[in-house]
Amino acid sequence: MPPPLAAAGEDGNALVRNSLREVLIGREDPEGFFATCVSALGPQETRSQFLTLIRPLTTANGPLHSTLTSIYEEYFTTSEDDELELALALSLMEMKDHQLSTPSQESRLQQPGGKYWLHQALSCFSSSLERIGSHLVFFEANSSSLHTLQELVKETGARTILANSLYEPWLKDRDDVVVSVLQKEGVDCRMFHSYCLRDPYSVSTEGVGLRGIGSVSHFMNCCSQNPGSALRPPLDTPVSLPTPAHWPQGVSLDTLGLARMPRRKDGTTIDWAANIRKSWDFSEEGAYARLEAFLDDGVYRYEKESGRADAPNTSCLSPYLHFGQLSPRWLLWDAKGARCRPPKFQRKLAWRDLAYWQLTLFPDLPWESLRPPYKALRWSRNRDHLKAWQRGRTGYPLVDAAMRQLWLTGWMNNYMRHVVASFLIAYLYLPWQEGYRWFQDTLVDADVAIDAMMWQNGGMCGLDHWNFVMHPVDAAMTCDPYGSYVRKWCPELADLPDDLIHKPWKCPASMLRRTGLVFGQTYAERIVTDLEERRSHSLQDVALVRKEFGQYVDKRSGCDLVPLPPRLVSQALGLSHKDGDVVREGKHFLLPVITRMEFKHQLEDPDADAASNPYNAVLKGYVSRKRDETIAFFNERDFTASVMYEGVQRKERLESNYRRIEGLPLPPAPRGRARRTPTSKDKFSVPDGAVSSAK
Repeated sequence: MPPPLAAAGEDGNALVRNSLREVLIGREDPEGFFATCVSALGPQETRSQFLTLIRPLTTANGPLHSTLTSIYEEYFTTSEDDELELALALSLMEMKDHQLSTPSQESRLQQPGGKYWLHQALSCFSSSLERIGSHLVFFEANSSSLHTLQELVKETGARTILANSLYEPWLKDRDDVVVSVLQKEGVDCRMFHSYCLRDPYSVSTEGVGLRGIGSVSHFMNCCSQNPGSALRPPLDTPVSLPTPAHWPQGVSLDTLGLARMPRRKDGTTIDWAANIRKSWDFSEEGAYARLEAFLDDGVYRYEKESGRADAPNTSCLSPYLHFGQLSPRWLLWDAKGARCRPPKFQRKLAWRDLAYWQLTLFPDLPWESLRPPYKALRWSRNRDHLKAWQRGRTGYPLVDAAMRQLWLTGWMNNYMRHVVASFLIAYLYLPWQEGYRWFQDTLVDADVAIDAMMWQNGGMCGLDHWNFVMHPVDAAMTCDPYGSYVRKWCPELADLPDDLIHKPWKCPASMLRRTGLVFGQTYAERIVTDLEERRSHSLQDVALVRKEFGQYVDKRSGCDLVPLPPRLVSQALGLSHKDGDVVREGKHFLLPVITRMEFKHQLEDPDADAASNPYNAVLKGYVSRKRDETIAFFNERDFTASVMYEGVQRKERLESNYRRIEGLPLPPAPRGRARRTPTSKDKFSVPDGAVSSAK
């Protein structure tokens, strides 16, 4: 049930005024406001009225007036390349209701990449229904969902309505009202839980406690200690459906405008979804084909190699799960039937449920930092850096390849999402909300809860802390060791050798001339070069805000403290749900949550650089293939063994650092340890005893 389209005329002006208020209070960014104006008023009216509209800001907010003026001037003198990016923003605004004024309402909208997938999926679904004697009927909720359903019930005489539950708090509130009113009118409303394996509103911490909340392990323990109804086998697809004597009159799918393409100023259409169409089969048959292909092959490498960007070791099923074309229950049962459920794959389904559980507890998850101190971080507002990140023009090949894949196909694997998020937050100092909004706009599997939880954790302010930061160069040596992924999405770098493709700025001038690579022309200059310094600065900022807001730091453990939501407080105190209002009016309950070790250590010396922090969370990966010949050999022959070897080394380094800090003696070196042979000329030679033979 999509929201009504923004009206023209007076409603359009009201939308612009509401959006301007959102900018003034910080709920909307200036570019979003400008896109709203273009969408609501049209390009010509915006050109003639925009400067007059923002004139009062010259005295009320000079910097904002200057920013909006720059955006206006840039748009009306824009180049052909820039129009494609702006087209996405305009497409996003087309569905914006003139009544939207709060972030929670904004989150109800399906974003451009998702809107397009929804259009295609509905078209496929309608065709599949027609094959069994039925079809879909579409309606526009021009006033409200409740009114539209009431009219439909009146027209058809229906006495029962079946629907799947939605778990976003604002959508649940809407559906609760609809169900309540219709039931009072004598209509039987039945809601079914299918989007998650567990109804997030039914998950309880009873018997588990709150320690470790935010981690998937804690969540799985909660589900294990408090099991809900058993997951029954999924039903087979029906072969026929009963049809009514008279079908209600609806509208065409195109009328909903889900796949409407924006237009340039000259009236021509910008088909920004062309590559998405080439990359995906939007049907249920396509979903099952992907699932079967994954269970036949990729699942066996998933446990250890799902992070590889250069190999298809992931399922690519997330868009189908998001739009209900494949249920998590069906996925679980199919994997069980194939007897190939690796624990890591199962945990991915638990992560989905965890994200929605967090959203039901913290409805502000998509835009409000959960850890109070981190709201005061000094984020950068460099729009050029943000645009370079969005377009895949940062000058760092792995980041650029991932962002180009996202733009062209609407998807990237989970490891690459961590890479680009780390770069945006830890090295560009841009707020996590910017990344969240861009993912929501471009991902075909854009999911409010999952994206919000991921970006909050990556932005250091969620219930859990990522205990790692992906280095934009060294991470590539782990996920794309031979440059295949970068060559696919950044073809201008294809002629560079493997050992330099991830750091082209180190290429000699002769190589650059031979390959035709010109920085700033054929490939972007690096937008930042001092990665270590910027990482240290980011770490120091965190230490400063944690010190400033000491009341939110546990003095004993050094962990951050987060205000608990009323539902969890009620459960902890053994109160019933109806007592939630009593808890809400009572004292503030603070809970220690998982906090990165390097943050705890940095608090003792806020001015120290990141390199001196023994718990530095940057994952260095393989600095070079010659750094350790054992790793080089295993990486060539067995990626799994290589990852395990690197993991053991990292664990030993952390243990050694911990003992050094605590003043404990270092453990004796184990006998028989393989040693480096830096003088070896054979790149596949390994220390004695590491392997006996290479077959």
